[in-house]
Amino acid sequence: TLAGALAAAKLHIPVAHVEAGLRSFNKKMPEEINRVLTDHVSDFLFSPTETGLKNLKSEGFSNISRCAGDDDLPPAPYPLPLCINVGDVMFDIALEIKKLINEQEVLERWRLRPKDFILVTVHRAENTDTAGNLGNIWNTLRDLAKSGKKVFFPVHPRTRKALETHKLLDTNKKLPRGLIISEPVSYTDMIALESNARIIITDSGGVQKEGYFFETPCVIVREQTEWVELVEAGWTTLTGADREKIVTAVVELWQKKFTKKDKDIFGNGNASGKIVRILKEYGSRSF
Repeated sequence: TLAGALAAAKLHIPVAHVEAGLRSFNKKMPEEINRVLTDHVSDFLFSPTETGLKNLKSEGFSNISRCAGDDDLPPAPYPLPLCINVGDVMFDIALEIKKLINEQEVLERWRLRPKDFILVTVHRAENTDTAGNLGNIWNTLRDLAKSGKKVFFPVHPRTRKALETHKLLDTNKKLPRGLIISEPVSYTDMIALESNARIIITDSGGVQKEGYFFETPCVIVREQTEWVELVEAGWTTLTGADREKIVTAVVELWQKKFTKKDKDIFGNGNASGKIVRILKEYGSRSF
């Protein structure tokens, strides 16, 4: 993303950034630096949330526009760079994919029951490249499985390599019966799993959002997240790689009833349509 944005900016080609304004405020994460730099060379800053707009404003952007509905686009002409909350394109995609998949077939393949298992994804360097963090997470998953909970863990290639390097995933050692390890799954399978899990344990930003789309709470094995709205709304819990905190969060979320939420955090499922309309309106103008 950063490479494309820099190349386009130097060639005077307008740049549109779809995840503008996202901030974890942790510059040890390469994504954080890339996001900030991309935003500051972009002409169209499409933020998925109101928090994203607030972050952009605090960094000096002044042309802030809020797009509440499909017919609430800013009037032309509008000075660039334009910062506008259009909602999240991932919400659009997730809703479309969910219509097409056979969720029952996916669950039966892994002998899983709806809302009766924990889905796990771990791939970030802060966890895979730190033996202590990875060991804590792995041992927590084993403990949860031993306690009687079904845990489904499609393992990312870098995570599998790290588990094997640190002799955590030893094929000669028997896993707890409730811990199911698999190869990575497809995006469509992931949507089915996320929407049917009782809880998700993850360090992925995208999975946090998708869990929220389908009303599945998440335990975030990171110290910070770019999706602070979900933490504030009680849908996600930050635990880091702390074994006790992860278990406590899982127990609390397992018992808690999640029946209602405000989908407006990420728009109404038509972010892509709004983006196309804005680019059509402004795309032919002089820069």
